[in-house]
Amino acid sequence: MSDLTTAVRPAALRPGDRVMLVSPSGPTRPERVARGVELLSEWGLSVDVAPNVYARSGYLAGTDDLRLADLMTALGDPTVRGVICTRGGYGVQRIVDGIDMAVVRADPKIVVGFSDITALQLSLWRGARLASVHGPGAAWLHERTGPDSVAALRHALMDPTPVTISARQDEETSAVRVPAAAVSGPLLGGNLCLLAATVGTPDFPDMSGAILLIEEVGEPPYKVDRMLTHLRRAGVLSQVAGVAVGQFTDCADGWSTTIVDCLLERLTPLGVPVLGGLPIGHGRDQIAVPFGTLATLDATLGTLTVAPAVR
Repeated sequence: MSDLTTAVRPAALRPGDRVMLVSPSGPTRPERVARGVELLSEWGLSVDVAPNVYARSGYLAGTDDLRLADLMTALGDPTVRGVICTRGGYGVQRIVDGIDMAVVRADPKIVVGFSDITALQLSLWRGARLASVHGPGAAWLHERTGPDSVAALRHALMDPTPVTISARQDEETSAVRVPAAAVSGPLLGGNLCLLAATVGTPDFPDMSGAILLIEEVGEPPYKVDRMLTHLRRAGVLSQVAGVAVGQFTDCADGWSTTIVDCLLERLTPLGVPVLGGLPIGHGRDQIAVPFGTLATLDATLGTLTVAPAVR
């Protein structure tokens, strides 16, 4: 089983704490970030924007050097207690090898993001055993992140108590379920595309006894099949204790095989509990969830309970 004893949980954010916004992946827009700044400020946090947060270099938020510099500034500044990514997109895998993990280990702080940020969270877990938060970024999207998303993110960042997420019948993946006895293990994973792209790198985690979290957006079922098959052939899926299935948003094409068909066909033979319908991912009302801490998956009751990422 993955070593749980070394998981590092940073201090919970408190009113007055300073947080820094960074863009380690794709470019963002000031008008979207403005709502995130407003929200964090309402919680009593002092919000700073990294110098290059609005930089742009094609599909990247500035050059690799600029993005890494901002990330290391946030991770290394002792007055910064939280690092909040503005969005995902693409690009963080290009810079994770440049992270000074000694700096991260010397002053652990909470990091939040999702989508492409999965690669950053995997790297921080490997290099510093840092627990983090898989949740909305500061480029706040009203149509995707309503009051439930706001409350869940605040809880994950500022309340050192477990997070319990219940499967929802109105989620497309709710039919993806293999009931069995409850299982526990570290919650690891995130965006399926980034997980598949991390196989074979130093950052891919030991999944022995872990609860695998997967979510995706904009990928047709055959591509999801390909990624899950890749993980299976790499031996990853044979090691997990259970699978938590989040939102697979806009994952459809012209073929008759649906994303639910694909997920059931690939995951059921694993012989472990599988729970779909979890509002985690790129869909509406996405819920923030700790990454790297002990979780209990109960596919019979339909709940995922995760120990806090903060202390």
